[in-house]
Amino acid sequence: MERGFFINGAWHNPVQAERFDLINPATGEKIGSTLLASRDDIDMAVKAAEVAAAGFAAMPAADRAAILTRAADLIIARSDEMARLLTREQGKPVSDNLKEILFGADVLRYYAAEATRVFGTLRPASSPQIRNLVTWHPIGVCAGIVPWNYPIDLYAWKIGPALAAGCPIVVKSPHETPLAIAMMVDCLHEAGTPPGVIADLPGLGPVAGAALAEHPRVRLISATASVPAGQAIMRAAAGNLKRLSLELGGHAPFIVLPGANVAEAAKAAHRRAFSNMGQICITVNRVLVHNSLKVEFAATLAQLAEETVVGNGMDPAIGYGPVQNASVITRTEAHIADAVAKGGRVLAGGKRAIGGDLDRGLYFRPTVIDAPLNSLPMNEESFGPLAAMTGFETMEEMFAIANGLEYGLAAYVYGELEQAWGVAEKLEFGAVGVNVNDTSELQAPFGGWKMSGFGRELGPEGLMTFLEQKHIKLRLRPL
Repeated sequence: MERGFFINGAWHNPVQAERFDLINPATGEKIGSTLLASRDDIDMAVKAAEVAAAGFAAMPAADRAAILTRAADLIIARSDEMARLLTREQGKPVSDNLKEILFGADVLRYYAAEATRVFGTLRPASSPQIRNLVTWHPIGVCAGIVPWNYPIDLYAWKIGPALAAGCPIVVKSPHETPLAIAMMVDCLHEAGTPPGVIADLPGLGPVAGAALAEHPRVRLISATASVPAGQAIMRAAAGNLKRLSLELGGHAPFIVLPGANVAEAAKAAHRRAFSNMGQICITVNRVLVHNSLKVEFAATLAQLAEETVVGNGMDPAIGYGPVQNASVITRTEAHIADAVAKGGRVLAGGKRAIGGDLDRGLYFRPTVIDAPLNSLPMNEESFGPLAAMTGFETMEEMFAIANGLEYGLAAYVYGELEQAWGVAEKLEFGAVGVNVNDTSELQAPFGGWKMSGFGRELGPEGLMTFLEQKHIKLRLRPL
């Protein structure tokens, strides 16, 4: 499978472009390759988008909505094939990828409906002869930067509202996982997206991402990335004061209060810590357990981790696959070693998963570690199958730990509702799950506080990101 660039309504495969080999993380086998975009490729895509911008902005919202709805239908029809392909390039089990793809289709449907709900307002005026109209307009050519961990899902989060708003968008898709995205692009094209409105170019952040961030004709960048990558985008985007929507790294605390159901909380923490092998921005990084429950909770979570079966995600019986690339294992091992060197104890896992077919892939055992507060997994995003835990005695101590880092994307609280709700209100995070281990919801805004970024995706807020306000002041002629 050879992946090219989608620019101005057609696929391009320039022979001089650099290529990147795509490796199945479950088997180590090459499954194809992709072109890597240069600055010239990015510039070509932006110019095509600029040509398309005025016509697309003028297209009736109902027509743009129809395109998104047709694209969603096509994605659903091909979702099984897309899910299997995504598993081969990314590693997640097919069942998880199918959920991701179907949610991506739901996102497109949602923004198809939202496209027809952009209303202006008539505001009060200082004079009977004055009328103040406030209207919303497409911001223009936009860019999206999508990561490899949930490529279809996060692709939809960006293109759905952009197209609903009437904005052409140039996407730097992840060079590690570009194949299922190519199927999604085909669906959007077949659904009637005009030439130039969507461009898709896999590439490296320092090259293709930087070219988008610096490009003087791109007016907005929506990026899901690491904190350092977000900082680089922000610096590069200053040249023409681009609007930014940055969803960056997280370091989610999972707080277990004295009244929590230990079995329920441990099961929830296990799933959120090790789903997609911890390669999620809202994964459980640090578990903060009240000392009265720590021993029982640690034993329960460790047992769940030890019982977890990992394997090739193409097997329907497998719920936990490989990590996507070797750097995830290297970072996870470094975090474990640092915690142990500072007095921590590995309670489960802590090593590669080996034996039989596992030897061919990038497998690592789900790991639970009792870690000191000054260790790496308690302070830096592991982005791998590692959950670090510690105890707390007082609420003041818990808040100091939970809010003590510069990350502020997601947090979780388990306990009696009356207390857990109060805790949630004092946590410095963009989203808090109370007795639930997921914080994303289609109709609610998703984004971070502090170093976890700014701007919001999903919900009506996701659409407004791509719109610009205009005030029109009128003087009426005297009657």
